[in-house]
Amino acid sequence: MLVLVTTVILYVAGFVFLYGVIRLGVRHGIEDAEANRPEVLRRAQLAAAHDLEFNRENAFLSNNN
Repeated sequence: MLVLVTTVILYVAGFVFLYGVIRLGVRHGIEDAEANRPEVLRRAQLAAAHDLEFNRENAFLSNNN
């Protein structure tokens, strides 16, 4: 009976531990994504500006006549 109780306690504790580890990992992942968001937005704006400038300089390459 002691073995059964010990097994159940360890089993439940294992699930609680895994829940905590997964939750911690997700939280850190979200924090990393939020920290990198301004840099990603800045790069996207620079790329869009570069594309617009390229299209103006090379209008003959586009199909817009």
